[in-house]
Amino acid sequence: MRLYRSIVGGWQMGFMLIDGHNDLPWAHREAFGYDLDRGDVAVVQAGLQTDLPRLLAGGVKGQFWSVYAPSSLSESEAVVTTLEQIDFVRRKVDRYDELTLATTADQVESAVTNGQLASLLGIEGGHSICGSLGVLRQMYNLGVRYLTLTHNTNTAWADSATDEPAVGGLSEFGRAVVAEMNRIGMIVDLSHVADTTMHDALETTSAPAIFSHSNPRSVCEGSRNVPDDVLALVPDNGGIVMVTFVPFLVAQSVATWFRNAMEFARIATGEAKGPLDPFEVMRERDRFVPPPRATLDDVVRHFEYLREAVGIAHIGIGGDFDGSHYVTLGLEDVASYPRLFAALRARRWSDVELDAVAGRNLLRVMRHVEALAE
Repeated sequence: MRLYRSIVGGWQMGFMLIDGHNDLPWAHREAFGYDLDRGDVAVVQAGLQTDLPRLLAGGVKGQFWSVYAPSSLSESEAVVTTLEQIDFVRRKVDRYDELTLATTADQVESAVTNGQLASLLGIEGGHSICGSLGVLRQMYNLGVRYLTLTHNTNTAWADSATDEPAVGGLSEFGRAVVAEMNRIGMIVDLSHVADTTMHDALETTSAPAIFSHSNPRSVCEGSRNVPDDVLALVPDNGGIVMVTFVPFLVAQSVATWFRNAMEFARIATGEAKGPLDPFEVMRERDRFVPPPRATLDDVVRHFEYLREAVGIAHIGIGGDFDGSHYVTLGLEDVASYPRLFAALRARRWSDVELDAVAGRNLLRVMRHVEALAE
């Protein structure tokens, strides 16, 4: 099935845009039960933020698809769910000529040369390996090229940013997971993890790490954002921080609203501590107190801060589209990336800098991880 690229302008945009995180597989599961006949992403799907026409209009050349399982599942259930997510991405790639599976940086560049969108796989949450290095290795064999060490809750071996500390960062087994990821060539992703886990992972890894969808905490105090003391370690590690567009990680006013909503929910449920489903809480709170709106200008502030804090070579993009019903004004779906580049150009970012941030930096990280594994 081939779309006519002449009807969209974004694909001709010169930047090597490789987005680090997109939750279409889970959103499609919830909306269509993975049925690509009912939810044909070759046409614009009003209930989603991602489909092929808008990816092409947005100039996306490569996409890391998040193959996600809720951390509320048991770890064995999470493994099954993650495999179903991988199966969905592979079926989607088989169905649409515009897509091709990529597992290396060279394959990404080859896909772009052939006029296809490179599809990559990233697991969001260490619970999806069920405490098994064998499962980790088999996920790699299925094409997974990064693992986010936690999601919203701790694993037995790593602390999450949004759970009560239990491990103190990484356990001995957690360090073994990082070492094995280095050995096989899987990227360590530190979005969602606690500050202590960030430090332990950066101390342990011999390969560059990424934050696939996180922002600097000094601009917005979201618990999932990256503090300055960790940002200071990123250049020496060689990794990248991939700016996300999720409103409560973008604008302080939305982050404050979110924090108040979570506290309201804890009081209402009598829950003194522990994780709650953030989006369920937000939807309930929204009925009474709607959140403020984050804007494209708020996102630009994160890029500007990172340019000073870590340098151009250590910035990427991880929009997290279809990961939240709440969107940033001006960045509502995957067709909106050109607006971001235009806004950065207006602040004197050069095309060379924009191309690096769009995806060249991520390709460099991939190549470094691949070379160390070899």
